[in-house]
Amino acid sequence: MTNLPPAVVRISRTVWRDGVARETSERASPAETAIAIVYDGGTEAVMMASPQDVEDFAIGFSLTEGIIGAPEEIESLEVVEHADAGLEARMWLKRGLGERLGRRRRNLAGPTGCGLCGIDSLEQAVKPARRVEAGRTFSASEIHEALEALSRAQALNHATRAVHAAGFFRPEAGLIAVREDVGRHNALDKLAGALARAGEGAEDGFVVLTSRVSVEMIQKAAVVGVGLVVAVSAPTALGVRMADEAGITLAAIARSDGFEVFTHHHRIIAAEPEKLAAGGAGQ
Repeated sequence: MTNLPPAVVRISRTVWRDGVARETSERASPAETAIAIVYDGGTEAVMMASPQDVEDFAIGFSLTEGIIGAPEEIESLEVVEHADAGLEARMWLKRGLGERLGRRRRNLAGPTGCGLCGIDSLEQAVKPARRVEAGRTFSASEIHEALEALSRAQALNHATRAVHAAGFFRPEAGLIAVREDVGRHNALDKLAGALARAGEGAEDGFVVLTSRVSVEMIQKAAVVGVGLVVAVSAPTALGVRMADEAGITLAAIARSDGFEVFTHHHRIIAAEPEKLAAGGAGQ
């Protein structure tokens, strides 16, 4: 494993207040680097991302882009640093997958958070998401617990105030994993890779996002297999439509005092089932 660049860089800045330069000091800024996703010696994508959790990013990107169906289909993965040019995540796929990849090979440069770079038709942009059948319900209090846990776990954002986060929450275990990145799609890809590498099933938990929910975020969440996506920011109209078609419950504009549910409301209940049962028994 190569020594990755630091995730945080100190940069000089001058602070102005009330029209006057008050001080010159340093500020923590998130690092951003080019990461090339390479399969069998050919570059599939070049994305701008935070230089951390690169293996998770490579595997998660491979899963959410449909390159592979499981981490075991990658025979080897190596992260290589190229001085000031960036990083390569070099993967070699199992026999047969390379031929399939060759039919959809593309070379692209993706700006930070670009989730639709490299497609070659309008149909690909709004391709149907994988249908999610997970039927577990979650309480409003569990959603608020997940939001608070994600906020506490965002170490990089606490330092820089400039990155997105994606987390996976299971009520019985709390926040299982959280990944941060300058790009919101990258953060979700990293989370997908982390869950896949750990063998974590997605049916009993849900994804929590700090970003807006656009169509490609729902497409990626559907690959993860979660039935519920919770977001701090608002969804796009197409994101809502995609969530509805994918069978995903979408709760967004989530704050400490509430949230708004846009699709498949049945997965969210007012209280935990055992509390409801206890309340009924006492009547």
